[in-house]
Amino acid sequence: MANIIQPTHSEDHCCGSHSHGNGESVAAWKRYTPAIFSFLLLLTGIFLDNLSSISFFSGYLRLAWYIIAYIPVGFPVIKEAYGAIKEFDFFNEFTLMVIATLGAFFIGEYPEGVAVMLFYSVGELFQESAVNKAKSNIKALLDIRPDKANVLRSGTFQAVSPETVAIGEIIQVKAGEKIPLDGVLLSEAGSFNTSALTGESKPKTIREGEKILAGMLNLDKVIEIKVEKKYADSSLAKILEMVQDATSRKAKTELLIRKFARIYTPIVFFLALAITVIPYFVVSNYVFDDWLYRALVFLVISCPCALVISIPLGYFGGIGAASRHGILFKGANYMDLMTSVNTLVMDKTGTLTKGVFKVQRIVCPAYDPIEFIGIVAAVEKLSTHPIAKAIVEHSVVNGKSSICQAKDVKEIAGYGLQGYVDGKKVIIGNSKMMRKYGIEYDTNIDSIIESVVIIALDNRYAGYITIADELKEDSLLAISEMHKQGIKTIMLSGDKSSITQKIAAELGVDSAYGDLLPEDKVRHVEQLKSDKANIVAFVGDGINDAPVLALSDIGIAMGGMGSDAAIEVADVVIQTDHPSKITTALRIAKSTKQIVIQNIILAFGIKLVVLSFGAVGVATMWEAVFADVGVALLAILNAMRILRKNF
Repeated sequence: MANIIQPTHSEDHCCGSHSHGNGESVAAWKRYTPAIFSFLLLLTGIFLDNLSSISFFSGYLRLAWYIIAYIPVGFPVIKEAYGAIKEFDFFNEFTLMVIATLGAFFIGEYPEGVAVMLFYSVGELFQESAVNKAKSNIKALLDIRPDKANVLRSGTFQAVSPETVAIGEIIQVKAGEKIPLDGVLLSEAGSFNTSALTGESKPKTIREGEKILAGMLNLDKVIEIKVEKKYADSSLAKILEMVQDATSRKAKTELLIRKFARIYTPIVFFLALAITVIPYFVVSNYVFDDWLYRALVFLVISCPCALVISIPLGYFGGIGAASRHGILFKGANYMDLMTSVNTLVMDKTGTLTKGVFKVQRIVCPAYDPIEFIGIVAAVEKLSTHPIAKAIVEHSVVNGKSSICQAKDVKEIAGYGLQGYVDGKKVIIGNSKMMRKYGIEYDTNIDSIIESVVIIALDNRYAGYITIADELKEDSLLAISEMHKQGIKTIMLSGDKSSITQKIAAELGVDSAYGDLLPEDKVRHVEQLKSDKANIVAFVGDGINDAPVLALSDIGIAMGGMGSDAAIEVADVVIQTDHPSKITTALRIAKSTKQIVIQNIILAFGIKLVVLSFGAVGVATMWEAVFADVGVALLAILNAMRILRKNF
């Protein structure tokens, strides 16, 4: 367990494994060997105890036999307990188990002392196995880390560590190899398996000049890539770091149970002591061994292992299940909060629409359309906005670029761009941009439903370009699912209000606002958050959304593998461009929370019943073993269900 929860002796001993030292490198059968040896000796001892014809199995021989059976499973726990006591942590699961089992030996209940420690050890091994399985989906991400890059140096390709490759260098990737670094494809085209990053099994075709990400698998031929980012700055490295950090961010439920266990364990110890001592003063026929036995049963039952292990295991399972679906929660705390979301605010472009714009019309009465689009594209090529990309792509005629060179380009967020091309001042943007610079234009343009880019040359209106986007295939399904879960949907867009309202009506979004600057989106979310009843999640896909992602209760980045800003500020990263994954994330979070609550009720319920029986002398050490290890195993099995569920 320690290699998962990583408690220190000064922090939290509950449910730490006494077999961690072996690690994953040791074969499973070797980890189970001490338990198997103890089990065989225990069975043999019980068999000999019940054979009345055998008289030699008694006294010191019988004691020695059970001590030998106890040592393989008991010594590691005694060692952990000693280490904890050295650091002044007296009340933890290890010390409870050592006191209970040695106490059983003290009153002559040797088989029960061995059995308690044996089943505890087996429970620990099962816990370790269960946690490893729960984390297998997360570890699968770490397996996509490429260990070499073939970089072009001195005229030949040399295999080097990806960390040593500089920006601008050219790397070669053969068929079947993983892409080691983010970059731009120099080869004509290639087919790539992106499932390790996105959870999508369908191969993706990437063409020359398009971005390619570390972690993708090259499927069909040798390709060359120009590196755009150092390995440490690549999207893959950031995602891996994020996943590794995820389990350190505890949910409130988990933190509460851990705090409870630290208080609960010493209380249980002193209650057990009271069960042994107090009856001496109030019971006439007091027998020390009987009351000590009851106290030992009480100690074994009350170990908080089932609670302390099953809750983080439930969240590990949830994080693992989500990562298998291409959804990365940055911590269990965000998974917990996701279950409370009742208001979902979405960006339009790239979130609900494909963000793949195409030029529909070019209107420029006084200019040649090819020359006109070339001037506009010269400025737009320095922007990363999807509309800018559409204009640049359209400007390429017959395979030859008609793009001029632009200078002093400046982007004004929410308005547009300004720059100089061949000495002409070029102003490109929406109607707000024209009004900002006092440029008169044909106001009939404002009634056009499609996205419109208005252009002014040397401070005079020159024409406009209409651009169209289209909805993603699963946007309607995503909104419908949100409504089924009782979540209010709101769309905020920098696009013109007419097209925002049109798309909102098509999808059934509850309310929509267009013509918004980034600061307007922030204001809208702040207004929503001013009502404490609203738990607000914001879904966005780009750097302009970063302030709102950071402000919302839960920030969800769509297609985050391509957006560094989104990865940095979002709490949840959906690695594909499918809005329906938002509802998948909600279902996984809610299922995880349900399992955690079930485990808490299961553990408390059974323990309280058996504790009551133990205190009055009805329950024996065997029932105590079930209440501790049995309940822990039931909770583990319940927590593992999340990995097998279909979402």
